[in-house]
Amino acid sequence: MDHDELSGQVGPGDPGAGRAQPARRHPGRPDSGERHPAQLQVGVVGAGRVGTVLAVALSRAGHRVVAASAVSATSVRRIRANLPDTVIRQPAEVVAQSDLVLLTVPDDVLAGLVAGLASTGADLSGRLLAHASGRHGLAVLEPATRQGAMPLALHPVMTFTGRPDDVDRLAGISFGVTAPEALRPVAEALVVEMGGEPVFIGEELRDLYHAALSIAANHLVTLVTQSSDLLRQAGVAEPGLMLGPLLSAALDNALRLGDAGLTGPVARGDAETVAGHIRALRAASPGVLPSYLAMARLTADRALAAGTLTAPDAQRLLGVLAGTDR
Repeated sequence: MDHDELSGQVGPGDPGAGRAQPARRHPGRPDSGERHPAQLQVGVVGAGRVGTVLAVALSRAGHRVVAASAVSATSVRRIRANLPDTVIRQPAEVVAQSDLVLLTVPDDVLAGLVAGLASTGADLSGRLLAHASGRHGLAVLEPATRQGAMPLALHPVMTFTGRPDDVDRLAGISFGVTAPEALRPVAEALVVEMGGEPVFIGEELRDLYHAALSIAANHLVTLVTQSSDLLRQAGVAEPGLMLGPLLSAALDNALRLGDAGLTGPVARGDAETVAGHIRALRAASPGVLPSYLAMARLTADRALAAGTLTAPDAQRLLGVLAGTDR
């Protein structure tokens, strides 16, 4: 992707004409201290971990974060610590003061927030309205779009913990972006300014996109912590030290080789070994057994399709797995 600067201006007939649009900049380029050539007034509705990170990144890029809304004491402290010049206001006031509004609230709250802003007369016309939800695309912003807002979905593909270095995690990550055709250059410029790489996702594919990310990241945490618990039961004092190199190699194999990177007793068709696993789990941690069986079946299916598991071995293995259900 070419990271040369471009103006990002829109024509008189395009959405957003008359408002400043962001100039595209090199990700990670230090701020020279000069005023941004197309500086935006940025507001944040929902100053949680993600909203604060994105606001700080835009501030570093030369935009002004002028207002934020916060409900909890934790959010207020977060704003004070990371954006000391930003005033705390009600959501409608944040919108009124901003060219770009970040709606960074939980997924299940987003639709109600947008509907509330639209129905209570918030001044939405001509403003960029961006959410950071992985699940949602542009449809959730439709009530505001009908009133002249310019909708963007900018989802950073990263986990944030609330630590001070969270903003540095944006460097080089992907953003799942959905935007109207006329606003694609604007969305791309904003993502690049925050240090990310835009990947455009179709509106109709947002749920599938987010499900894939949840499997890869959220379920991985569950699997690793589950494995760590079992290792402690097996007498391993520091599971992290044992799992770290193994997981790093497995992840590298998966990303580079795909299904060809499958290893272990299921991929080899070692039915007796798998049967031993099942007996051990049933005795030590029966609540873990359903997840083991589900993942073993899925692994066997993929290994068989990839040709690393023969049909006779797969039949014996699946028989062992099926026998545990009776």
